[in-house]
Amino acid sequence: MGTRPLLVMAVLALAPAGVSAQLATEVRALLTGKAAMGDWRSDAPGVRRRIAPSDLPAPYATASARNGPRIVPRPPSASPQVPRGFRVERLPAELDAPRIVRAAPNGDIFIAETQAGRIRVLRTPEGATRPDRIETFASRLNEPFGLAFHPPGSEPEWLYVADTDAVLRFPYRSGDLTARGDADVVVPDLPRGRGHSTRDIAFSRDGKQMFVSVGSGSNDGEDMRRLGAAEIKDWEVRHGPGAAWGRETNRAAVLVFDPDGNNGRVFAAGIRNCVGLAVDPGSGELWCSTNERDGLGDDLVPDYVTRVRDGAFYGWPWFYLGANEDPRHLGERPDLRDRVTVPDVLLQSHSASMEMTFYGAAQFPAEYRGSIFAAEHGSWNRSSRTGYKVVRVMMQNGAPTGEYVDFMTGFVVSDKNVWGRPVGVAVARDGSLLVTEDGNGSIWRIWYDGRD
Repeated sequence: MGTRPLLVMAVLALAPAGVSAQLATEVRALLTGKAAMGDWRSDAPGVRRRIAPSDLPAPYATASARNGPRIVPRPPSASPQVPRGFRVERLPAELDAPRIVRAAPNGDIFIAETQAGRIRVLRTPEGATRPDRIETFASRLNEPFGLAFHPPGSEPEWLYVADTDAVLRFPYRSGDLTARGDADVVVPDLPRGRGHSTRDIAFSRDGKQMFVSVGSGSNDGEDMRRLGAAEIKDWEVRHGPGAAWGRETNRAAVLVFDPDGNNGRVFAAGIRNCVGLAVDPGSGELWCSTNERDGLGDDLVPDYVTRVRDGAFYGWPWFYLGANEDPRHLGERPDLRDRVTVPDVLLQSHSASMEMTFYGAAQFPAEYRGSIFAAEHGSWNRSSRTGYKVVRVMMQNGAPTGEYVDFMTGFVVSDKNVWGRPVGVAVARDGSLLVTEDGNGSIWRIWYDGRD
């Protein structure tokens, strides 16, 4: 019968009489422990999951898999699945592997085509929902990913772009569809080459701090030579607790600078690959969507979405999710065991969590305000496929509950084939949610109309 029908039957057994299977799934399904770590067959809009550090298996409980997806064209009948009352449509824009998407204050949609080295702009007429114009804002960039407007507010003066090796900023005025001048190089020397190449960028609410995420150059710091206690102490005095060294210097971290690129330092360390950065517009807290390490089995190590504290250490490469020591680094840093910050929301391992955004609009029902939406690009280091969806991170009174909910699913065709890999999420001017996927190069719009 398979996992999905069994899940629905179990949910219906708990549901009130007369509740449909879809609605029952949305309201009732809370998967915990091993069940929460399931694969794409248990994915459906409304399925809730909560994974705790106490649920984790031992390292190497299963073999480390190499199970990359085969990208296929979208089947004619395939469309993303969204919760009851929501609608989804593909926007008519031909894009080249779109990744990050950002909404400008005036409603224009900026998209990073990382492989093509350019920034595109979609313009939707006032009162319409579909773009009627697409332009190239800038090109000949070096793997652009992160995009941010500065200063905060309705009239930004700059568009910041995080290339893989530098932070640039273009002069910008509301309504610009092409860059009005050459870019200034704000941070010229981000770590480059090897390993994770994406760099995201976000500004504090007051615009005085610029955060830049830089992923590790390796899986688990396998090429970091061991240092003596005195060397480590001296290094951490200069770079912060848990900061990596050698070829990993200023990597596996969130860096912070002034907006002009001065006064750079490590803001938080031990975050293997913080692909997505976002600042909570309510609290001003910095958040991160993270890819954790591979090679320890199907259900290790969970990816996560978390608040990021100044001076905090999140474990990589020596520990994970608290005092769990990576078996490849046994006994190397016992001094860090009790200093590891446990992330707020654990996701299915190897989901490849990407971009994230806070929902503050009024187009969705009121209970969605303050929620986080995060895109999951999908697994390769897992025997049974995971990810390939957009999830909603649940919040209560501005704090995470530890749960997340499947929101947009349906990109997986079979155990081997997928047609979409979500990357970017953003809230459009009309309050709808925009999702990019770089498998077939599409952008999707999700809105609520309340109909069954």
